[in-house]
Amino acid sequence: MENLEKYNAIFMDTFAVDEADLNEDFTSANVEAWDSVGHMNLISYLEEEFDIMMESDDIVDLQSYEAGKEILAKYGIEF
Repeated sequence: MENLEKYNAIFMDTFAVDEADLNEDFTSANVEAWDSVGHMNLISYLEEEFDIMMESDDIVDLQSYEAGKEILAKYGIEF
């Protein structure tokens, strides 16, 4: 499975959405399920799947689908 497929699967599983919903408008402000628990689940799944440990600032800054890809790039994850 490619990194983008893994990334999308995590978002779809965490927030119970379809892949078609994942775009630049998919943000914590626009997704009801993206509350504090949803956010920590997302971070946990990303760290486990990509075998990384995110810095606190990156955890806080991951507030959208697109931002997540940019943040993961800092850890060597390519999409």
